[in-house]
Amino acid sequence: VQLVESGGGLVQPGGSLRLSCLASGFTFSNYVMTWYRQAPGKERELVAGIASFGSGTNYKDSVKGRFTISRDNVKNTVTLQMNSLKPEDTAVYYCNAYQRVPAREYWGQGTQVTVSS
Repeated sequence: VQLVESGGGLVQPGGSLRLSCLASGFTFSNYVMTWYRQAPGKERELVAGIASFGSGTNYKDSVKGRFTISRDNVKNTVTLQMNSLKPEDTAVYYCNAYQRVPAREYWGQGTQVTVSS
């Protein structure tokens, strides 16, 4: 099983980044996919999630209207489009895959996003 994130980097405030997570080794379409982030000295928090067949999404309040999560069940990828980035979005972003029955959960290694002028 692998979840490989990409697309992180350094961007100025107001800029955009697109994170991608490529999944392998499990039945991707059966899993809820979620992006989490963790800033230095803070707990990991949910940023955005998408249901197994993309029928529902949820977002952290502070990213609503700026971030968009999507998935491609053919390419086994989940994407987080991040616009109007703010310094407080700086964190390591992690891809998560979760299946309730049977219970399975997987994490990626994380990708750093830094928003700074």
